[in-house]
Amino acid sequence: MKPTSITHHPVVWQLASFVLFFGLWEVAGRWPVSAAFPPFSQTFLALLEMLKDGSLARAYWITVQPLLIGIVLCGIAGVGFGVGMGLSRSVEWLSLPVFIILQAAPMAAIIPLITYFYGIGLTSKVLAVVFLAAPVIVMNSYKGIRNTHPSLLQMCRAFLGTRSQEVLKIILPHAAALIFAGLRLGLAMGFIGIVIAELMITPTGIGDLITYHSSVADYPKMFASVASIIAVAAITLHALERVERMLFPREIRGA
Repeated sequence: MKPTSITHHPVVWQLASFVLFFGLWEVAGRWPVSAAFPPFSQTFLALLEMLKDGSLARAYWITVQPLLIGIVLCGIAGVGFGVGMGLSRSVEWLSLPVFIILQAAPMAAIIPLITYFYGIGLTSKVLAVVFLAAPVIVMNSYKGIRNTHPSLLQMCRAFLGTRSQEVLKIILPHAAALIFAGLRLGLAMGFIGIVIAELMITPTGIGDLITYHSSVADYPKMFASVASIIAVAAITLHALERVERMLFPREIRGA
């Protein structure tokens, strides 16, 4: 077997891309263009300082709560709506236009409405997560149900399978990969929703760190806060993607 060159290993290229990115960040931060853009070294030291004094951990404790609540609600109700739309023409007729509108609606227009009706607090932040994550989860679940191969349904009916057997043994297993992908994409939208909510609705959690350090011109800590939420979201989504690949091999996901 031909040995694999280390230069062709994907991990090497990933590490090289990180080194290049952070190196360019350091150079750009030291270039006398804007004092509001710190170099990577200062941002990294600021991140370590916030980890040491516990301010970053306290912020994430506040941020994660509405994010998890919103994603759990979307995971239960969103998948339920998507499956219901895929199985029932009546539910599809009533629900599909709503989720299409929500998916296309700009968050900047929704946030003021949430604040007006529900005020400033945990409920409004949970709703911000739900409004961004739910359409993605619902539509993926709906498409997964509707994309079931007709030949599988015909085979089940040929063997006199009942409707419940058709749904539980054919439709849902076939749609599981797309439903899981929808949950992963919904979590990505949930991260966006919670950050926007904390920046626009109430300055708490990680949004409070970003806003506060920006207001006092502590740009290394501001960039460290922004970079931390990007890193947490990227690591979480990458982990879910690996789980998805283990649970649903390529031939199943592409079926």
